[in-house]
Amino acid sequence: MSVRTRVTRLRRSVLAAMITAALCGPVWAAAEPRTPAPAPAALPALSAESLDARYTANRGNIAEAAEMAKAAGDVPRERALRALAAPGRHFLSFDGRGEGRAVEVLGDLAAADRISILVPGSDTTLDTFDGPSSRIGGAARSLQEQIHRQAPEAKVAVVAWLGYTPPKTISTDVLTTTRAEDGARELRGFVSALEQANDAAGVSLMCHSYGSVVCGRAASGLEVADIAVYGSPGTGADSLAQWGTAARVWAARGEQDWISYVPNVSATFLGTTVGFGADPTSAAFGARVFASGAAGHSDYLAPHSVSLKNLARIALGTAQEVSGD
Repeated sequence: MSVRTRVTRLRRSVLAAMITAALCGPVWAAAEPRTPAPAPAALPALSAESLDARYTANRGNIAEAAEMAKAAGDVPRERALRALAAPGRHFLSFDGRGEGRAVEVLGDLAAADRISILVPGSDTTLDTFDGPSSRIGGAARSLQEQIHRQAPEAKVAVVAWLGYTPPKTISTDVLTTTRAEDGARELRGFVSALEQANDAAGVSLMCHSYGSVVCGRAASGLEVADIAVYGSPGTGADSLAQWGTAARVWAARGEQDWISYVPNVSATFLGTTVGFGADPTSAAFGARVFASGAAGHSDYLAPHSVSLKNLARIALGTAQEVSGD
C-alpha cells in the first residue's frame, strides 16, 4: 500500500470519527466543578489614558480570584492566578469565572507603531495561559523577544488574547464553528476598541489552530493589516475571497504538524456542519504561504524557529522579508 493511500484512508477515518462525535458524542466534562471567582473588575473605557487604571484594577481582581481559588482548594488555578497577578504584568481585561478569559499586553500599547494580537486554539484556559511557547502567554513572550532581536528599535506591542472560550480538543465543539462565531464577535469588538487606545498602529492577527477559524469568521471588514493562520484545520471558508478582507493573509503548516491528517472538508449532517473547509496553505485558497520548517502543532512560536522568525516579520509589517515555503 502506498503512503498516499494510507494517508487518504487515515483522513477518511478521521472524518468518520468527526461525524460520529458531532452527531452522537457525549457532552464532555459537563459535570466539572467550577472554582468560585469574583465578578470582573469595574473598568474605565479603553483609552490611552485609562491603561494604567485598567492594569491596576485587573491585577487586584486576579489576586482576589487567586484567594478564592485557594479557599476552594484549587491549587492549580491558584498557582496560575498568582503568576498572572505578578507585578509588571498588564491585563486589559480579566474574568476568572469558569474556564476564564484574560487579555495581556506586552509592550507600550499606546505608543506602538504595530500591534500583534495572538488568538489561541482549543484547550486554552486560565490554567494553561502561562508556560512555554506552546501556550498563549509563553507564545506572546517568545514573539516579543524575537521582534526585539530582529528590530530592537521597533515599537511593537504584543497582545495575548484569551477573549473567548475555546473548545476542548476532546469535545464536539471543536468540530464546528459555534465557538468561533462567539470568538469572532468578541475579537471584532476588541480590535474596534483598541482604536480608542491607539488609532495609528498597524494591527496583525496571529491565529493558531482553532483560533484560525475565529479569525476567518472575524475577518470581513476588520481593520487589520495582516492575518496569519498556522496549524489551521481550515478557516470555515473554501477560499480567501470568502473572507471579505483587504488584509494580507498568511498561512503556514509545519512538516510535523498532525493537523495535516485532519480532512479539509465541510459537511452537513442532520443540521450540523462538521469541518472547516479548504487548507489555507493550498494554492487554491489564495493566502501567502510562509515557511515554518519542521514545526509540530504547538511549535510555531518556539524560540529561534523558522516560523517564529517569519511571524515576527509579519508582526513588524516587513512583508518583503517573509520567507516562502
